[in-house]
Amino acid sequence: MSNRAIAITVLVLIVATGYLLVKGDGDIDMGGEKHGAEATHVEDKKPAEAPAAPAPEAKK
Repeated sequence: MSNRAIAITVLVLIVATGYLLVKGDGDIDMGGEKHGAEATHVEDKKPAEAPAAPAPEAKK
C-alpha cells in the first residue's frame, strides 16, 4: 500500500468521524468526570405500573 493510499484512507476516516459527531443527536461531553456542583444525576423514568391481574379462583 502506498503512502498516498494510506493518507487518503486516514483523511476519509477523519472526515467520516467528524460528520457523524456533528450530525449525531447525542450530547457528547469530552470534559471528563464531573464532581461536585457541576455533576448532574438524572434518574431513569420508570414505566407506569400495569394493574395487577386478578387472582385465580380456587376450584371446589
